[in-house]
Amino acid sequence: MNSTPDPAKSKFTFLSLGDSYTIGESVSVADRWSVQLAGLLRENGVDVANPDIIARTGWTTAELQDAIQASNNQKTYDLVSLLIGVNNQYRGQSRDRYQTEFWVLLQTAIQFAGSKPQHVFVLSIPDWGASPYAEGRNRNQIANDIDAFNAIAHQECQAAGIVFVDITPLTRRAAGNDSQFASDGLHYSGKQMRQWANTALPVVKKLLSQ
Repeated sequence: MNSTPDPAKSKFTFLSLGDSYTIGESVSVADRWSVQLAGLLRENGVDVANPDIIARTGWTTAELQDAIQASNNQKTYDLVSLLIGVNNQYRGQSRDRYQTEFWVLLQTAIQFAGSKPQHVFVLSIPDWGASPYAEGRNRNQIANDIDAFNAIAHQECQAAGIVFVDITPLTRRAAGNDSQFASDGLHYSGKQMRQWANTALPVVKKLLSQ
């Protein structure tokens, strides 16, 4: 099946929102987790286009929201993903701020999904403390911070009726395995992101059947 189908001819459209983990810093376009997910869906008989992506390395929740507004994207989509928060944690921003701004992003994602929260899903924040880049840093503190931010995201997703997909344990199991990380030693490889896509696959198939 064509790996890059024409969105205009696909049954389902897909928007992926986020930061470096969504744009796939230091990996090829084909290795981005949401592009891999679209391919897996097509292999499973779901006619979905490759995602439109609004994401950039380094973005926090506020910067993603600003970029969405600046993009003036007026489309609606059958499927919308959100993965955001690692840069809030990395910059030492407060959990309260994250909660407030994450909630706004959830509402934005729902709007993109045609006001259907059941067509939105969120991936948990990966634990960059497991990466080679984090050598010499307080990995336990990073893990605790990531867990706290993810707990907030999970809570807000439950309140909004949005599915939360926990990929953080996969990223922690990658520790010490160079094949799971990109060449920069901080971001994840296509091999690791394949696991994220596989984890999200059954959830997303169910969402698109609703």
